[in-house]
Amino acid sequence: MPTLNYAAPSTVDEAVKLLAGASGLAKVLAGGTDLLVQMRSGRLKPELIVDTKQIPGIIGIREEGGGFVVGAATPGADVEAHAGMNKAWPGVVEALDLIGSTQIQGRCSLAGNLCNASPAADSVPALFAAGAIAVVVGSKGRREVPVEQIPAGPGRTNLAKDEFILEFKFPPRPPRSGDAYLRFIPRTEMDIAVVGVGISVTLDAKGVCTAARVALGAVAPTVLLVEDAEDALIGHTLDDATLAKLDSVARAVCNPINDKRGTIEYRTKVAGVLARRVAAIAFDRAMGKSQGKTH
Repeated sequence: MPTLNYAAPSTVDEAVKLLAGASGLAKVLAGGTDLLVQMRSGRLKPELIVDTKQIPGIIGIREEGGGFVVGAATPGADVEAHAGMNKAWPGVVEALDLIGSTQIQGRCSLAGNLCNASPAADSVPALFAAGAIAVVVGSKGRREVPVEQIPAGPGRTNLAKDEFILEFKFPPRPPRSGDAYLRFIPRTEMDIAVVGVGISVTLDAKGVCTAARVALGAVAPTVLLVEDAEDALIGHTLDDATLAKLDSVARAVCNPINDKRGTIEYRTKVAGVLARRVAAIAFDRAMGKSQGKTH
């Protein structure tokens, strides 16, 4: 069995060098709520753990250019307590709030949830819908990557061995914008999503959608950003015809599995139903009719 080494670098360069120089499996520790469970179960046996929490800026939230920058290792509880994020991105906040228990909230992070690369991750559809940008650092420098380009498949990302996420950039919100996230689970709380849906919209003064992003979770090997669903919303008010089109498109892109939480047919139907409900919440928020989390 390989020896497990632990390092807590205080700079990006140091962290990158540690990851690049690892001879065996190296894992980044942000919150650790997935990593530690996987290690204890024997699913993962890394030779090196690189704890990034000592790197300046990797924990915290700041306003920048009219938007927000959230450090990759910022605990979910901190995001949920931030007034600016609650006002601008309630869908992201409510998605984070669904990850685990109160104790987990104090450790879990957006970067960990994204890079764990589970198609059922709660915060990921909301991140996709928000159009968030991941700031990735590695031996080749710093690059900005749309979050939807990070997951590659269940448990796999498109990050290089020596790369990790430093922070997330959330764009400024135009007037009359709103987002929302809902999931369906078999139990009342602390379960894995059968389906999750995140939607963000911007409307004109008459309630016609001028921009939209729609993401579905737990219905394919990765979370899906669904352009056809966005097209179903853009140029329309949220009338019955628009909702029916959104429902149909959401179902059409589904490629789920059968498991103990739901059949392929069930997940596909739920995707359409949730898309309708989430769109209604996002539109209401954009028109100022609804505020705050949905749970």
